[in-house]
Amino acid sequence: MTQTHDLAARPGVVQLSAFAEVQQSFPSRVSAISPFVDQLMQFLKPLIDNFRNDDETELDIEIAVREAISNAVVHGNHENPQKRVHVDCRCTTDGEVLITVRDEGQGFDGRALPDPTDKANLLLTHGRGLRFMRALMDEVGFEDNGRIVRMRKRLRRISEVGAGRGNGSVLKVLAGRQTEGDRKLARDRSCTESYAR
Repeated sequence: MTQTHDLAARPGVVQLSAFAEVQQSFPSRVSAISPFVDQLMQFLKPLIDNFRNDDETELDIEIAVREAISNAVVHGNHENPQKRVHVDCRCTTDGEVLITVRDEGQGFDGRALPDPTDKANLLLTHGRGLRFMRALMDEVGFEDNGRIVRMRKRLRRISEVGAGRGNGSVLKVLAGRQTEGDRKLARDRSCTESYAR
């Protein structure tokens, strides 16, 4: 379902930006992740292209969304097709992308998750999703005991990125402090495919 919203300027009223929004849900199957993300990225592409980002913003958003959705399917709903993953994506005309992913699972305690940079975890093929999401998006927050993740990305025009205000890609953000496991995941661009193996 796609909605658009535009408020006309009225005296004494704060003007809000126009936005386009899509709200969808799908059953918790790993095989549904890639087609869903591809469809969502097609929805986002016109906005991203309008801002003519050349700093890999599209890839950053795609990786963060794949990680959030994979976590909802695999860890939240335990791949139970009777449970659904709900995604809301809102894009404003001033370049803000807000993505909410909600699962129907039990939630999690983020403080109890192992540190992916700890020596014992360096070669694991999982456990870096939250780190990637936080590195790639401007804001990431959890609600409802971890069942809801909200991510925000502010798109920047090329002139803003060139002025040093860009966020950069996963490889740039993690450069110099990435582990061998991070390098392998980034090279393969298969952060979520390891769940399907």
